[in-house]
Amino acid sequence: MSGIIAKRYAEGFLSYAKETVGLERAIADLKNIKIVFRANPEFEKLLETLEITYTEKCAIIDRVFEEGFSEETRHFLKLLVEKGRIDNIIEIADYVRVTYGHGEKVDGVLSSVFPLELESLETIKQKVESKLRKELNLYLNLDPDLIGGVCVTVGSVVFDGSVRRQLEELREKLMTIKVG
Repeated sequence: MSGIIAKRYAEGFLSYAKETVGLERAIADLKNIKIVFRANPEFEKLLETLEITYTEKCAIIDRVFEEGFSEETRHFLKLLVEKGRIDNIIEIADYVRVTYGHGEKVDGVLSSVFPLELESLETIKQKVESKLRKELNLYLNLDPDLIGGVCVTVGSVVFDGSVRRQLEELREKLMTIKVG
């Protein structure tokens, strides 16, 4: 469930920041925020505590992230504090890194039992790009466990067209059939 939350907040922030400071700056800010939060785990606890008011937390965010961070990023952190979602900041930053680590392109791994022809690779790449609505850097992984077919993994999204998966689905269907 938190993956969905991270995706929604990340996409919302990037959509907003893209229009103001630009995608690259927003991505860099989130990368640096992750570094700050990882190096100082007590900072997240401070922003979650009930003993400090929201206004005081906003002032802390402004002081800590004043230099080198955009105003949009500080507003985003304040929103996360206000909504009680500051504990998702690392996951949000990770989502952004995986999804936008190459600008508008994302990395994907195509697993296959055997090497595919260039035409087939291009067709698969185009279909995945159209579903994700993003450009794709596609890497090939030879996996003999698939039996046949292909499996494409992009971040946490998996397009599984393997024979192994089809056999597993068939086995599950057969297990539910009652023999009379």
